[in-house]
Amino acid sequence: MGAQFARAQPRPSSEAPELEWDVGAPPVIVREDVTDPERIRAILTTAVALGSRALLRRGDRASPLRLERLERDTGRLHWRCVAPDAGPCHVELQGHGCVYRLHVAEGPHAAGAWVTSLPSRIVQVRRRAHRRAPSPRHLCVRLPLPGWLGRERGAVDLSLGGLSLRLAPGERLSVGRSLEPIELLTEDGARLSLRGEVRHVTACADGALHCGLQVTPGSRDDAERWRALVEQALHPTTRADGALVEAHWRLFSDSGYFDLAGRSPEWFEARRASFVALGQRARGLEAVLSEVVWPSERGVEATLSVMKPYRSVWMVHQLARHPDASRYERARGQMLRDLYVRAVEHAQADSGFRWLASYIESTVPFTHRVHVGFAERMAHTGRTCLLPMRMIDVECAPPQGRQDSELELGPATEAERRRLAEELALTRPPCYAEALDLRLEALDLADAARSWRARGLERERHLLVARAGTTPLAVAVLEVGPPGTNPFRLLDSARLFPLSARGRDAYPALLDEARRWFASRGRDGFTFLAEAPGDVEAAGLHDEAPEMKPYLWLIPADLAPEFLEHLHEQTACRPLPIPDKELS
Repeated sequence: MGAQFARAQPRPSSEAPELEWDVGAPPVIVREDVTDPERIRAILTTAVALGSRALLRRGDRASPLRLERLERDTGRLHWRCVAPDAGPCHVELQGHGCVYRLHVAEGPHAAGAWVTSLPSRIVQVRRRAHRRAPSPRHLCVRLPLPGWLGRERGAVDLSLGGLSLRLAPGERLSVGRSLEPIELLTEDGARLSLRGEVRHVTACADGALHCGLQVTPGSRDDAERWRALVEQALHPTTRADGALVEAHWRLFSDSGYFDLAGRSPEWFEARRASFVALGQRARGLEAVLSEVVWPSERGVEATLSVMKPYRSVWMVHQLARHPDASRYERARGQMLRDLYVRAVEHAQADSGFRWLASYIESTVPFTHRVHVGFAERMAHTGRTCLLPMRMIDVECAPPQGRQDSELELGPATEAERRRLAEELALTRPPCYAEALDLRLEALDLADAARSWRARGLERERHLLVARAGTTPLAVAVLEVGPPGTNPFRLLDSARLFPLSARGRDAYPALLDEARRWFASRGRDGFTFLAEAPGDVEAAGLHDEAPEMKPYLWLIPADLAPEFLEHLHEQTACRPLPIPDKELS
């Protein structure tokens, strides 16, 4: 097919049709040695740009410091700290969801300024399954312990999987102790119940104890309230409750998002009602989608959405940003970072999350640096996929009337379904078929569709085969999703795959029948996802935007934290052109 696919190892398919908030995941410790000089420079430059917290450690002692500057030519690091003692020491530098450890030798220091050389090695350590955030003000914790009746302790920080608090001098808890119920009292008087286990007890400098608890909600209602509480703490600058859906829609127009496909304002206005109606139902649809917005006093400044179109894939899409939105940022690139972090962390909270995907437009500088750059950086692992494609709008009416009288069109038989799965195994990387539910056991899309239908939303797949006599020539994979999920009909899609040497001859007939199928479901058009060179021409279509270079971008879920770290590096340290086009 002419495309160079990166290979990805298959992962177990998710069998859970519902979103399971993964609050009880055990901590995962991941260590990586970073020795590439350019990568080390990128990490340290990001720390300077973001003002990342750091600690200087020598033995049991630790003191705060800050990396103020990295000299481009010499690589020397300029720190601000209390003058260190003589001899080498270690620095712990905070990254996004990780800590970077570097060994530094003594350098010149005076009046709190310290200069060291560029390290040849940095160790990246990820210790937690979930990122922590400072606790909301006045969040109190009551523990079910003898003699503690009425005692309340303020929470220090929390994550989806746990929280920590300070114990008073003399109070003791043992590691491994189970606590139920733990009662949380919020500032507005709400109460929720948790089950917990003591994971660590650490002495503080003032003699108090810092206690870390792994927690799980006591009921479904508690789970929803706990998730909302944690999300507000983790993502204070963004919202995903649908309350600003009208302003969200206006942003698409103000940002130039609607200028992508040469459509008229009337064409988009016809889709406005379904988008608004879906957005107003945001609370309760978290299992299948989340629409993240960055609000300001004038409305919505930027947005990014994430949805779960297949049983183990979360897909980011619908990125838009107001042309002058940066004036509302406290730090350079903050808006894009916060949108992506909330969208990706929403996916990470799902225990069925196996793949992160997007349809990207690689000619957008931001998208190229963040998505393409990360896939290229991780290409040596063989676990990322960049599939070049064309995305063609197809109108349903009128059909072109090019039905070949020698062809028979009909639903795929079981033998033809097996034939399609075999063809994809030969022509696509393993991650493609697994992520897009195109392996034999998932071709009916039943598991993925169940979550959508349970919420009253449409999700369906149909396999249409063109045959010459009894010989299958080609298959069309047709899908519909709820109107309103994406203004460009991303979930109303068709893919065409040849099953024989003459397969492409059947493409026009298959697309005509696809027009009828989509029209019977109330659609005025759909998106043809052409994944092989020549598919557009073989289908009798014309590419109205040949200068565009879209890709299917796909990475395994365990690389999502590293992707977010890469996003921080790209947004903190480089120019940020407005992402004024994003084919998703």
